[in-house]
Amino acid sequence: MSVRAPDMKALADRVLAGERPAVAEALNRVEDTRAAERARAADLMAELRAKGAAKLAHTIGITGPPGVGKSTLAGALVRKLRADGRSVGMLAVDPSSVRSGGAVLGDRARVAFDPSDEHVFFRSLASKGQTGGLVDAALSAVGVLAAAYDIVLVETTGVGQTETDVRDVADTVVLVIQPGSGDTLQFIKAGIMEIPDLIVVNKADEERLAKQAQADVKQALAAEARAEARDVAPEVLSVSALHRRGIDELIALLDKRAAERDPEALSRARRDGSAHWIARSYRRRHGEAGLERIGGESALHARVAAALDGGTAPERVALDLDQPA
Repeated sequence: MSVRAPDMKALADRVLAGERPAVAEALNRVEDTRAAERARAADLMAELRAKGAAKLAHTIGITGPPGVGKSTLAGALVRKLRADGRSVGMLAVDPSSVRSGGAVLGDRARVAFDPSDEHVFFRSLASKGQTGGLVDAALSAVGVLAAAYDIVLVETTGVGQTETDVRDVADTVVLVIQPGSGDTLQFIKAGIMEIPDLIVVNKADEERLAKQAQADVKQALAAEARAEARDVAPEVLSVSALHRRGIDELIALLDKRAAERDPEALSRARRDGSAHWIARSYRRRHGEAGLERIGGESALHARVAAALDGGTAPERVALDLDQPA
């Protein structure tokens, strides 16, 4: 176990105070994959999680296929949340450039917001070819933003049916579809209907198509028998993000869900999400050979669970798993 560097403690305090330069520096650190920097980032995240556990923001995942208006919806949410006086951090995962490896669309290109507003922070992460809609650094990046802001929005890449990773980093998942697109049938096939807490039919300017889309969604939920199997059944809402209709209602539903969530259940869900994320990340890095070396799937999950239950920060757990036995 490394000794926490004083500058990591100071940086953590600045992040918790919502200082934008500190948030940017912290995000740079958690994205750095070099071994030494991973260790320092783990120390930083341990500080943030220890000091900011009581104030972690409500994290909202926004997922769905390309072209449904996820970024437009996110922008509308940011504007309304800021009008209500709440600070917002947003993480968007973009496809990677084949040349630089960086995010193709880049910071601030996807969501309209006031760049001079000190209480909004937007960050893009490159997908680096990973499936699932997010990347390994997303768990820590969300942790940084959750320590600094009131609300965190996480927008996935928009690859479609395989975007289920967001379930492990978000307290609430919003699945966005559009009328007349056939999305619902595809999601029934893929099983993605299992992950959302709210389903938003965006671009609902044509009332007839919007109502049909809502009916299709409810039919899909019934087919999956999800409504009976969940503590809280997904609610279905029509909005027009472009014209900012239905945004107040959507935020009211998100706030209601956050207020009604049992704190112990929320803590347990966040812990389970971290455990799933760490195990999946380990498999991505080390493959079947690494899994066999650690003793198999059950041994991996048992080791991760024991470390998290013992109070070790997720980033430190992931780092320790990579150390030679």
